[in-house]
Amino acid sequence: MRLVGDNINEPGVYSTREALQITDELGLDLIEISPKADPPVCKADDYQKFLYQQKKKQKQMKANTVKMVVKEVRFGPNTDDHDYNFKLNHAKKFLQDGAKVKAFVFFKGRSILFKEQGEILLLRLAQDLEEYGKVDQLPKLEGKRMIMFFSPKVSSKNKK
Repeated sequence: MRLVGDNINEPGVYSTREALQITDELGLDLIEISPKADPPVCKADDYQKFLYQQKKKQKQMKANTVKMVVKEVRFGPNTDDHDYNFKLNHAKKFLQDGAKVKAFVFFKGRSILFKEQGEILLLRLAQDLEEYGKVDQLPKLEGKRMIMFFSPKVSSKNKK
């Protein structure tokens, strides 16, 4: 196995017994880093310190991931212009803030007969939000809801 580490005088290829003897003399642990390498790579280090550093790296990677927020905007099939404009402004603000928008028309009872009106409403919304975001999914009927997804357009303002 290949032995590496900060405290090793001569890193190189050793037998398992020699590597264990060297780490014992230094008062360290033998940690297998890459078992599939040829020869396998082991590190002479303190095992608790190694675990601590691994956890620290994972925590840092988790903190650096981008969390995508999905905001919902709900319409009825017969939403009038004032309500539509009010919800349109909310959707614009969500997209400008960098959140995804899930717009849906909810059909209650017999209003499912107005599927075409719901689809027209969502397509109108897509047209009005064209400069703020792009359509991820065209209107799709799922049960009593017709759903459409938007994601924000990436501009120099939204980049960080």
